[in-house]
Amino acid sequence: MDYVSVGTSFFQRIWSVTGNLTGEVSSCVLCYTEANKGVSVQIVRHPGATSGDGRISDMAKLPIGIQSFENIRHDGYLYVDKTMYIQKLLEDGKVYFLSRPRRFGKSLLLSTMEAYFRGQKELFQGLSIEKSENQKPEEERWISYPVMTFSLSGGDYQSPMGLEDTLASCLENFENRYFAKGEKAYGKTLPVRFGNLIEMLYLKSGHQVVVLVDEYDKPLLENLSVNTQQEERNRSLFKSFFSVLKDKDQYLKFVFITGVTKFSKVSIFSDLNQLRDISLSEEYAGICGITEEELTRTCFEETEKLAGKTGWSHDECRDRLREMYNGYRFSSGERKVYNPFSLLNAFADGRFGSYWFSTGTPTFLIQKLQASRFRPVDFAGGVRATEHALENYRADIPDPVPLFYQTGYLTITGYDARFRQYILAFPNREVRDGFVESIYPYYFNQSESYGAFETDRFIYDLDHGDVDGFMTRLQSLLASVNYPEGTAPYSEHDFQSSLFIIFSMLGQVVRTEVHTAIGRIDCEIEDGNLVYLFEFKVDKSADEALAQIDERKYAQRFRASGKTVYKIGAAFSMADRNLSGWNTEKE
Repeated sequence: MDYVSVGTSFFQRIWSVTGNLTGEVSSCVLCYTEANKGVSVQIVRHPGATSGDGRISDMAKLPIGIQSFENIRHDGYLYVDKTMYIQKLLEDGKVYFLSRPRRFGKSLLLSTMEAYFRGQKELFQGLSIEKSENQKPEEERWISYPVMTFSLSGGDYQSPMGLEDTLASCLENFENRYFAKGEKAYGKTLPVRFGNLIEMLYLKSGHQVVVLVDEYDKPLLENLSVNTQQEERNRSLFKSFFSVLKDKDQYLKFVFITGVTKFSKVSIFSDLNQLRDISLSEEYAGICGITEEELTRTCFEETEKLAGKTGWSHDECRDRLREMYNGYRFSSGERKVYNPFSLLNAFADGRFGSYWFSTGTPTFLIQKLQASRFRPVDFAGGVRATEHALENYRADIPDPVPLFYQTGYLTITGYDARFRQYILAFPNREVRDGFVESIYPYYFNQSESYGAFETDRFIYDLDHGDVDGFMTRLQSLLASVNYPEGTAPYSEHDFQSSLFIIFSMLGQVVRTEVHTAIGRIDCEIEDGNLVYLFEFKVDKSADEALAQIDERKYAQRFRASGKTVYKIGAAFSMADRNLSGWNTEKE
């Protein structure tokens, strides 16, 4: 299918046909289908403001960093409709938990839920849930329920009273919103006060109460591996505070809890009646993030503008967006989503930048990786985890995979139904490259700025086919690898991880453990019309490594491409912890 962008003048000519549409129109897609030999028109609208007079609007503003559904709808920001999921949640159950990485729209989702349950009908004009709501009996439409939203993204949770102060402030805000001055829910402890407030809201309104908890795990993550005593204190407060929900079930309409991780020891999950964890549910895989279909339907004009700035075609721009920001999967199904934060920033800046990593990789994640048996190269090739491991994180287990998945550094790339295991790897280039840059200083005794300088010199060698220059520079860099005191690398695997970090810093198309018909090559790099094939041997000769490339015909699949292939057999010395030699052949 080919896409053609047309200007607003086109709408003047077709407005008589589409005059019954409401909402501001900013672009149109013409779809030519070979089967019908004709053109169909798809109107792409940015929902929000209405235009009964047929006025044509400019491109919608991008809601970068805006988490208020009300602000997005009132101020004409672009909005990707997710309200159909709210309706489905109400049909399927009552108490839910959802885990998604940071900057994936969890807070906006809860803000949308809050607006819906408060009966703010005007904000949902033209959205999916409006139609389903209007099909209900009159007395059941747009009911205003009491809503208690706990946003835990802010607060000093490393201080002894930080979490308690935040929860107390939330309860006070609810009292000020729903009750007259001086009318409060009393209780000697926060849990008792919380329970009494739920009952009071129910009795005052005549409707059950909605409880929304955003980023429940922030008070725990902030203390993870930093202040275990405070982490346990916060965990204990969670247990007593939110266990109230179980006893007040009859007064509750809907409960929805979000976070990055699901800590298995937090009783908030074991105490709630009929809690459903939808984090790995296929039917809710698109509840956060932007799907390919949503990008086409809602962001066509933004993509056209980005393509114009980069000098690429629309299709080339889509391919690049897909490579950089797509690839997240949250179920065993095939549905993938884009990181919305990165996607919107790319549209705003007119370039394909690295946005998700602007705040850096948390130190505790790197420490978790270094203390485990995993190496960065494993994440590129794919690691396995059970559903139970992904859903229930425990800080005392050394396996870093669940935490790296829940925080968004890994995503599902496949599912082995026989063993009921998920296969996980980096979701896209933004995550892979950003992660490698973050861990570079921890593996090499050099700063990131020096690493960037070295990267340019490595790329120059690759671009010019200077294998000896490249390998000599590599030898120097490997000499700076950080090894724990009293230890030494024990296999090719360790060296491959160091090489993977270096090669990934280069931005080249690097693949490790590449399977062929009769073997598996250690590392492969494609740089334009040049291909580099590496085979590494520990405490063996470079000749043996080079001979394996020839014996297993690793270069054969490139011969028809017309590309120049460099075969490099490299030897490592366990005693020296470095390259001891290399041989090169050119095809």
